[in-house]
Amino acid sequence: MQFFDSHAHVNFSAFKEDGEEVLKKCLAEGVFVANVGSQYSTSQRAVEYARKFENGIWAIVGIHPIHLKEGSFKYSDPDEVEEVNIKTKGEEFEYEKYLELARDEKVVAIGEIGLDYHHFEENDDVEVLKNKQKEVLRKFIELANEVGKPVMLHCWDAYDDLLEILQNNPVEKKGILHSFVGSYKTANKFIELGYKIGLNGIITYGESYDRLIKEIDLRNIVIETDCPYLTPRPMEKEKRNEPIYVKLVAEKIAAQKNISVEEVAEVTTQNAKKTFGI
Repeated sequence: MQFFDSHAHVNFSAFKEDGEEVLKKCLAEGVFVANVGSQYSTSQRAVEYARKFENGIWAIVGIHPIHLKEGSFKYSDPDEVEEVNIKTKGEEFEYEKYLELARDEKVVAIGEIGLDYHHFEENDDVEVLKNKQKEVLRKFIELANEVGKPVMLHCWDAYDDLLEILQNNPVEKKGILHSFVGSYKTANKFIELGYKIGLNGIITYGESYDRLIKEIDLRNIVIETDCPYLTPRPMEKEKRNEPIYVKLVAEKIAAQKNISVEEVAEVTTQNAKKTFGI
């Protein structure tokens, strides 16, 4: 069976000591990986990792919306099973720098980019920050269209605004709405625009997303880990997530759809490869 972790962060500091070994293990166990940048340094590292492998490991480059503001915050996933302190640099988007990275043949998408209205702090000028996120997202869409690649989208508490931007600023190669936690109705709006829905370990935390899994056609789903975060059950929440655990996400989808894990692996891998143009 071949699996495709469409959204991983082996390029993050959690894998500083063993990232290359983790990726080798993934390939040995039939898991392709797309490492996703959240700022220039991790985007660059994703490309460096991808260049070390002839096939099976790719890079995605961009700025996560939280990194547009300097500060730090405690990250909790939607089901409050883990908490991580994350520092943000307040990076300024430099089009030409990212354009150079994005042109690399190992880069299969632009991201993770998008909107995050969840992590504002008490003293933030929320409207200013929202407008900055929107402006940078539109510039990244322009960049994605220039290099002819899809986008990897992050969205938290901002689905309506994201939908409006995508409708008014079409991405030619479409892309993936990663770590989706909304309703089927919301997912369908993005599917109608041509986007795939990324599901990860969050769907294994209980029954909250069972209906979503059942109602989305498998042809519109890609699987991911978002590692080192969101470790799927039955793994312990304190355990570092890794791309090989994407198999547990596939197993949950298979169980809810009453189909084989093999079918989930085959279809979601083809979905990812088609989206990424590989």
